Amino acid sequence: MQRSLHHVDTPTGHVVVIGGGIAGLAAAHRLLASGVRVTLLEATGHLGGKLQAGEIEGAPVDLGAESMLARRPEAVELARAVGLADRLQPPATTSAWVWTRDALRPMPKGHVMGVPGDPAALAGLLSAEGIARIEHERDLPPTELGDDVAVGAYVAERLGREVVDRLVEPLLGGVYAGDAYRISMRAAVPQLFEAARTHESLLEGVREIQAQAARQHAAGPAKNNSIFLGIEGGVGQLPRAVADAVRAQGGEILTETPVLGLTRTAGGWQIRTDQRVIAADGVVLATPAWSASALLAAESPAAAAELGRVEYASMALVTMAFRRADLAGMPEGSGFLVPPVDGRTIKASTFSTRKWGWVDKGSDGLFVLRTSIGRYGEEEHLHREDAELVGVSLRELGEATGLAAAPVATEVTRWIGGIPQYPVGHLTRVARIRDEVAKLPGLRVCGAAYDGVGIPACIASAQRAADEIIATSTLVRGTGDDAGE
Repeated sequence: MQRSLHHVDTPTGHVVVIGGGIAGLAAAHRLLASGVRVTLLEATGHLGGKLQAGEIEGAPVDLGAESMLARRPEAVELARAVGLADRLQPPATTSAWVWTRDALRPMPKGHVMGVPGDPAALAGLLSAEGIARIEHERDLPPTELGDDVAVGAYVAERLGREVVDRLVEPLLGGVYAGDAYRISMRAAVPQLFEAARTHESLLEGVREIQAQAARQHAAGPAKNNSIFLGIEGGVGQLPRAVADAVRAQGGEILTETPVLGLTRTAGGWQIRTDQRVIAADGVVLATPAWSASALLAAESPAAAAELGRVEYASMALVTMAFRRADLAGMPEGSGFLVPPVDGRTIKASTFSTRKWGWVDKGSDGLFVLRTSIGRYGEEEHLHREDAELVGVSLRELGEATGLAAAPVATEVTRWIGGIPQYPVGHLTRVARIRDEVAKLPGLRVCGAAYDGVGIPACIASAQRAADEIIATSTLVRGTGDDAGE
């Protein structure tokens, strides 16, 4: 519904959610469940943020995030709540490779984000010297952690650089597109930080993590034992289903509606778009940090300054479809990771047809795979033409796997500024942001910039924001009617 710039909507018990990624949608869903009236505003024409389902040559694919951590409950519970329970699927295979030293080497089992409990688990991936260096860890004195430490720096000190460069770095890079020697262990791998903090030996701490995971695995029902889950048709189906549920509960979703200003008033908030000014009792900011910084600049300069210091990495996904008969010799498994130390352009490849049963079923006669390109500080690759990104992907895929066929279709998806970075001290910065934001009645922030970049972490962040809005504001439950609507 279009309004003039000077018309102000004045509902009661109304929360505006700014941002239509999975965090914003999850916040709206949570708010509506409490009886609050919700309007969600998304600047683009696309809901779901980095969760985007698409297709290539008629085959369904994810053009963004493709899986969600299943051992955290938030994403799975939300998927079930919006009718996707029957479409949750584990990967068809969990075996994978690491392309390093000019060969595909089996991804080792028995590690926590690349840190082994038993050095022998990395045999074949690391050199004999690298394995011996890990075994030497038992002889080292304890390392003082302090409040936080970089994952790469700490693990290299305890176990040697080789395990970081060949395994920790590509695994972390797959999540954060970042540099392991900068990434906060406390923020990115909290269980590893706790193990390092409470054990004199890192290896002993990792073994305890593994033993606890094994006990949980044995105690839980089989369907919950997969570490990751996808969704038939793509994880990009999740935001679509949540949006449908939000609308079904009476929530209003407006796309192509960028927010131009946010002003605190005596009775709540005014949210200015290019079409109208919306009055609200509460606001959830579910936008990237730079956007939240701009919107909070007038009302909370301190929070805005901290948000403005959050850095982001960019990446591109190159999705390709081949005739299946042309790829008969492709290695088994779900794909491979590429350590930055090897100097390649691609950082990973996923064999989607092998990894996901629903892709295999929906890509009859085709073999679908994708590569990812771009790490923190390597944004120059993202300015290359689509054809160049396809070309370098094909060249390096050929070197890794022997692939020589030409694709029948390609799709390049760029995520510019898509992944927030979590350097040492990140959680302290988040605490400062939340302390400042808490001074603004009826406003909270959520999303990938705060508590984790994975789907469950974003949903948990959104639900926390929604719950705090409900608990701390004077919202009137129910649906207030706007004058003139």
